[in-house]
Amino acid sequence: MGTTLETLQPPAGARRRRKRVGRGIGSRRGKTSTRGQKGQMARNNSMPAWFEGGQLPIWQRVPKRGFINIHRVEVHGINVGRLEGAYKAGEEVTPESLHEKGLVPKKATIIKLLATGELTTALTIRVHRISASARAKVEAAGGKVELTPVHKPAEAEASEG
Repeated sequence: MGTTLETLQPPAGARRRRKRVGRGIGSRRGKTSTRGQKGQMARNNSMPAWFEGGQLPIWQRVPKRGFINIHRVEVHGINVGRLEGAYKAGEEVTPESLHEKGLVPKKATIIKLLATGELTTALTIRVHRISASARAKVEAAGGKVELTPVHKPAEAEASEG
């Protein structure tokens, strides 16, 4: 007779009991609980992952270069060729629908339509920015383009008031 669901077992030696330490002198693992006498690892559980034993950490050793602009504007470009086949004729292309179809990431705050590829489907496109050649391709296919304003994050709007 074959193996049934109620007779399934893990192979021998696959599951071992957890080592219980610090449970008294009679357990052989009491008192110092396998940690030795003194020292760093006797006193706390473990070192942080970035700890390098007291030597100068790598983030301090490497030279710092360049400048990161915290006010940068990240524009996510999408080509008109990606819209062909993803939308049916007459459908509306919005930043939300582009995200739902997996064409842009959720963090894309400004979406710009670019002209690489061909478009034959008439679409109503609502994006934040568009190149002149992409606008020409959309209108040549019988579609419309409407630019939508960029929504600022809530904290930026509150600080301007």
